[in-house]
Amino acid sequence: MTKRRNEKLHRTNWEISQHGRVDDVRVVGIEETGVYTLKEAVRMAEESGEDLIEISPKANPPVCKIMEYTKFLYDIKKKKKEQDKKNRENQSEMKELRFGPNTDTHDFDFKKKHASEWLKNGDKVKSVVVFRGREMQFKEKGEIMLLKLADELSEISTVENLPRMEGNKMTMILKQKK
Repeated sequence: MTKRRNEKLHRTNWEISQHGRVDDVRVVGIEETGVYTLKEAVRMAEESGEDLIEISPKANPPVCKIMEYTKFLYDIKKKKKEQDKKNRENQSEMKELRFGPNTDTHDFDFKKKHASEWLKNGDKVKSVVVFRGREMQFKEKGEIMLLKLADELSEISTVENLPRMEGNKMTMILKQKK
């Protein structure tokens, strides 16, 4: 729907018959739904003080609706906004947990609790163990910690990516079980 401001998105009233290609139109949204000549349909729209809007130009005959053009545009915009909102709600977020290789059991349990809440909400959890300086010698500790997390959350999650090193970080991704 990206057109210039002065260009209409849909043809209305007599614009529908551009190049003389339309004789009859199917009018919907009123009590007398049916196929009318274009002249009759435009007259009906003018009598009601509204516009004849071409909704489906490729149908045979084209489908038109009698209503105010600005209200029609507003309804389209509103439906698109609702659809976008539903799409955003259905997308899962990536949450991140950060550990060190010497993270204490209390801290581990606290972070595990957060991870389980996020997984129950449908988000993915990226668990990261960050190694600094000499801690790089203890990569096994980090891997054990991540596998322990995956094991303890195995009732509600599955491992999407197994633990792997990326520079000085070891990462693993968990997602909700279906």
